[in-house]
Amino acid sequence: MTKMLACFAAFMLAMPLNAGQAGTVPSKPGIDAPELAAVGPHQVGFRSLTLVHRGQPDVEGGTDATGGVPIRDRKLVVDLWYPAIHGTRAKRVTYRAQLPGEPPQAPVAVTQAGLAVVGAKPVGSGHPLIIVSHGYSNSPAVMTWLTENLASKGYVVAAVHHADPNPYVAPAHVRAAPNFNRPRDLAFVAAQLRMTLGEQINAEQVALIGYSQGGFGVLTAGGASLDPDHPEIDMVVGGWLKAQAKGGERARDIVIPGVKAIVALAPAGGGARSRWGQNGLQELTMPLLFIAGDSDPVVGYENAAKAFFEQTAKSERYLLTYKQAGHAIAVNPAPAEMRGSLWDIDWFEDPIWRQDRINAINLHFITAFLAVHLRGDDAARAYLDVPVEESDRGEWNAPAGTPWGAFSPGGEGVTLWKGFQRRHARGMMLQHRKPAH
Repeated sequence: MTKMLACFAAFMLAMPLNAGQAGTVPSKPGIDAPELAAVGPHQVGFRSLTLVHRGQPDVEGGTDATGGVPIRDRKLVVDLWYPAIHGTRAKRVTYRAQLPGEPPQAPVAVTQAGLAVVGAKPVGSGHPLIIVSHGYSNSPAVMTWLTENLASKGYVVAAVHHADPNPYVAPAHVRAAPNFNRPRDLAFVAAQLRMTLGEQINAEQVALIGYSQGGFGVLTAGGASLDPDHPEIDMVVGGWLKAQAKGGERARDIVIPGVKAIVALAPAGGGARSRWGQNGLQELTMPLLFIAGDSDPVVGYENAAKAFFEQTAKSERYLLTYKQAGHAIAVNPAPAEMRGSLWDIDWFEDPIWRQDRINAINLHFITAFLAVHLRGDDAARAYLDVPVEESDRGEWNAPAGTPWGAFSPGGEGVTLWKGFQRRHARGMMLQHRKPAH
């Protein structure tokens, strides 16, 4: 899938955060961010763990000629962010990864400052659990705008390294492997974390967030059934993906029970024919938040997020649309190392929208959505149930003396979206549908 972030051999190291990096932490929004985007009250800890899914079909190692699929243990690295206490000598994390250069150039090593502290002591208990699934062949290292920010608000956030293949060199049956592995990885990780994190989490309050291929993964792991007759089903060798489709003997293996909410950013899975067929998305019943650009050249919009919003008829759902935005709506701003060529910067940055701006808006709405559906905070609905769908139509005749940077209070007579500043709710649409009865 072209123009999806690829990341190989991503890893994390702890080192001091110096003054020059202080303003470049993606999880700390800028002055023009809407109200709920701000970092929360908790300090953030970070650690990684490795989970082993025993005896799994290695569909990448199979052959399209014979269909033979070896059985191997699948190792999955999971990064965890959580509310914590920082010591006096705490060293904040710097995230490191290697991202591909313009073919045939070598990969580019990149770094990104964070606010989390490696190994910091966890605080509190019963935190809701959020599981994050990154885009095709990239890494949690490029989504720290989200993971760190949510942990500061009292969530335990787990991001899975899915170990996808290199989409540029792999044959077709290998490129299709994430369609099989994504929901399977997520279901396994969810079960393991519910057992191992103990009192740190509330195992009954779980949400899923996915970007691009991760969006496909969370919708499928949430319960949307795959179309057994979709043309891509047989691209995964050995019939393993068909066994996970509707009516298959392994269809329930990839469903996470008890998911309370799902956020899908620029979700893959659409096109001329949805991977879930005509009715598979109707099996989702939990609240949903779709976020997409209406000019997405990678996964599309009309036959992707917009269509999914209409097809998930049994869920309460929202669709936040960025007008003229493309696919890069859920990654950190481009690090310094990726600003030397147009190819590099296009992995991270939208040609029209500022990346830090779009991330801040995402955080605002994701924060409200999770507050409502994981914490039962009905007051947060006022940020979601906007008075006008088109943000450009919002107005607020603020009383004399109101500071210029004040947030719209919403309420009677105010149509500027609640929590946004004057002249800063532009170019968006937010739609809401209630479940059909």
